[in-house]
Amino acid sequence: MKPAGKHILVRFQKHWKLLVWLEVALYTVGTILMLWLLSLNWIISGIGGAIAFGGLSLLRKPWTIDLIKVSRHIDHKSQKLEYSSGLLLKPVDNLSSLALLQQHKISGILNTEIQHIKPQHQLNRAILISLLGLGIGYVGYQTDISDHFKNDQNSKAEKETIQFIPTDSASNSLNPPVLKSQVVSIRYPAYTGLENSTSTKMAITAVEGSRVSWKLTFEGEVDSVSIESSGKARLLDQKEAAFYGGTRLETSGFYNFKFKDTVGRTYISDVFPIKVLQDKAPEIRLKKLKQFTSFDYNEKKNVSFSASISDDFGIAEAYIIATVSKGTGESVKFREERLNFNSTVEKNQKQISLEKFINLDSLEMSVGDELYFYVEAKDARQPQPNTARSETYFAVIKDTTDYGPGVDAGMGVDLMPDYFRSQRQLIIDTKELISKRGKISSKEFNTTSNELGFDQKSLRLKYGQFMGDETEGLMSDEETATDAHDHDHEQDPLSEYTHDHDGENEHNLIASEEEHDHDHDQISEGEKDPLEPYLHDHGDPESASLFTDNLKVKLRRALNIMWDAELHLRLYEPEQSLPYQYEALELIQDIKNSARIYVHRIGFDPPPIKEKSRLTGDIESVSSNRKQETRAITDAFERIKESISRLETIKTSKLNLNETDRTLLKQAGNELANKAIEEPGRYLKTLQQLKKLTELEETDPELIEEVQKGLLECLPQSQSQPQRQLESLNELDTLILKALE
Repeated sequence: MKPAGKHILVRFQKHWKLLVWLEVALYTVGTILMLWLLSLNWIISGIGGAIAFGGLSLLRKPWTIDLIKVSRHIDHKSQKLEYSSGLLLKPVDNLSSLALLQQHKISGILNTEIQHIKPQHQLNRAILISLLGLGIGYVGYQTDISDHFKNDQNSKAEKETIQFIPTDSASNSLNPPVLKSQVVSIRYPAYTGLENSTSTKMAITAVEGSRVSWKLTFEGEVDSVSIESSGKARLLDQKEAAFYGGTRLETSGFYNFKFKDTVGRTYISDVFPIKVLQDKAPEIRLKKLKQFTSFDYNEKKNVSFSASISDDFGIAEAYIIATVSKGTGESVKFREERLNFNSTVEKNQKQISLEKFINLDSLEMSVGDELYFYVEAKDARQPQPNTARSETYFAVIKDTTDYGPGVDAGMGVDLMPDYFRSQRQLIIDTKELISKRGKISSKEFNTTSNELGFDQKSLRLKYGQFMGDETEGLMSDEETATDAHDHDHEQDPLSEYTHDHDGENEHNLIASEEEHDHDHDQISEGEKDPLEPYLHDHGDPESASLFTDNLKVKLRRALNIMWDAELHLRLYEPEQSLPYQYEALELIQDIKNSARIYVHRIGFDPPPIKEKSRLTGDIESVSSNRKQETRAITDAFERIKESISRLETIKTSKLNLNETDRTLLKQAGNELANKAIEEPGRYLKTLQQLKKLTELEETDPELIEEVQKGLLECLPQSQSQPQRQLESLNELDTLILKALE
């Protein structure tokens, strides 16, 4: 007697097997379609699908899904079954009364729980992977990757026969020679590591420097076979019934074959493209490195970085060119060194990653020296390798006293006084005082801080002198106005007899009549003197400075910061004074570098003046430097345009091509070849038709129309020139325009 609920397990088993088989089928179909899109060959696709089906079937094993496995899976997914679904697989007669009760209980629970339990499968993953395979196949189909499957590298490629067309239509009735076999062999340069290839497909794609050879075999008597390329023809060598030829590829282009039989009839082939791939220079990427790195004299001066170098065919060597600059001005010296990376460069590797650690002390660099370095790499190209170099990076050891001259080609002249550099010594003394806090008495600490404040004040006063301040700092505008008002009551008894440039009696030596005249010309108090921006007033402290306006702003700011630094030193707070001192030092260094002038070592040396001919106005021996040059504007499509016009005349007049026409069409073909190299799929057919037209003895009107159409398509579209349009205006329009004006 069959137990109740077993049919539920059987139905679940069939559903589970169906899903697993469907998963295998999706993988198989996806593999077949992907291989067909890549190869366009059903045999390769079938073999790949069979392999995928067999491998996935052995991996998934759908036939191993039995009722016992189903029972275990259901018990694992539902705790309500109490791991007793296996009782449904046993006959009722062999169970005890307790087991029968449990079986009956499980049958009722299974009927509701089975709806929430799903078979174990990976159907969603199979769908995604199959779609991904279809996407890869579609991309390969669009990029013509199937050509690599069609062209077998071991000369088992698909057969492609060159089609020859007779140039004389009368020879069609005769039996021409027939091409029996054709082979093109490509031998790549040794450094590329590519295997030599042989194919029957005449379209060639190879690396520059590759050696290409052809072999053509005919059935029938053939007198000579030649290959034409770039307007030049070269005969192939004959050995028995085969014709051989070869060349070294340098540039892209097109070629075709031509042969003559023993009777003198000529046959030409289609045009085939030659695409030459250039060997690219290595690519260098530096990581973990800044463009400019500076070090203090007392810190570790190490530069470390990593370089990632890649090349299409292999890297021959990689190294670092480092230049050390020592000294300043005319005494500067340079030393160039070649540094190797930490690890050796393995040759012919397409991508390498190198590390380098540079210690500036090991390069015998001192304070103020600079290091310039870059990475250079060479590939394995023969005979001349491609060389690439990275950007130049800099490493500098800071000078504590001098920031060096500018980058001008002359001699630097430093206008800054020596005591402008004493702010650094104040910082050193302040830091030393801070380190002694708690180690010396408070009285000694405060006294030293006050003395440093006095030194800061002295430095500030020296700054004030260069700003034009003749007293201890500049007074505010209010103080100046008040002081001027107070002194109005006092009168100097000698003021009338002194020459005071800043006083009101500046022109006291001039007659009173002139003073009266000047009174009328004086500018009113509220007006501004229009000549004020153009005058250099020595009485104005803001103008009595050695520096330009932008430097005076920085000097004034440094002076104000000096006040704050001195204040905290006077209050025995050197820790709070130190940030202001650093800020003042930074401004001083910036001012020092900006206030540098340069005198060129080489100046203009004018020719000596002839006193006899001076001021005579004789210019007979003086020749003007006038140059006339005529440049012809070249048109890249000049022959194509002439050919279109000439073909129209030949077509309408029903003429045959003469030698002049053939020469013109060949020149037009050379211009068209430049476009066809970039877009062979668009212009190759027109180039082939143009080649046939130049070889035919009798003109073909249909062929002429097709050639004309193709030549017109290759011409660039002319840009419209904006022109003024002339329109007639009536009387009403004229009145409206006048009203608008």
